[in-house]
Amino acid sequence: MSSINRTKKLILISMLSAISFVLMFFKFPLPFMPPYLTIDFSDVPALIGLFTVGPIGAVMIELIKNLLNFAVKPVEPIGPIANFLAGASFVLTAYYAGRRNRWVGLIAATLVMMLIMSLMNYFILLPLYGMITNLSDITNNLKAIVSASIIPFNIIKGLIVSIVFMLIFRPLLPVIEKRFK
Repeated sequence: MSSINRTKKLILISMLSAISFVLMFFKFPLPFMPPYLTIDFSDVPALIGLFTVGPIGAVMIELIKNLLNFAVKPVEPIGPIANFLAGASFVLTAYYAGRRNRWVGLIAATLVMMLIMSLMNYFILLPLYGMITNLSDITNNLKAIVSASIIPFNIIKGLIVSIVFMLIFRPLLPVIEKRFK
């Protein structure tokens, strides 16, 4: 790869990371979910990066976005870690499962993200958060929290992000290809 192409990829990754970081501030809770589970569209730029610069670039976008978020709001590290794990699992699955059909990849990504985040929340993230915040209710109710909120939330988030991505990606693709090829 020439240094010009590498530079163009780095510029695109930087721009998409910045857009993704800004989009993290525009979040909304679902009315029937706990308030700490919020939907944002910060994974959409990572998906755009996935299909333009590849899976490594998409994971870099997810990482940079969460590092910037933690630098701005260094309250506790569990949220950014969970967001990175969810986003990375989503984009990587979308890439590997969506080589022939993007919709199949996005549906598979939603299901894999839900499974990974359910397991991570049950065994690691929620117990760790309960220890950090000294909330024993969290560790005593892991099954209820994961089944009643984590699983449905990740399915809803994956579907919403997938739909938004599919709506904007097709019109953006000619512009991106023209600028970065």
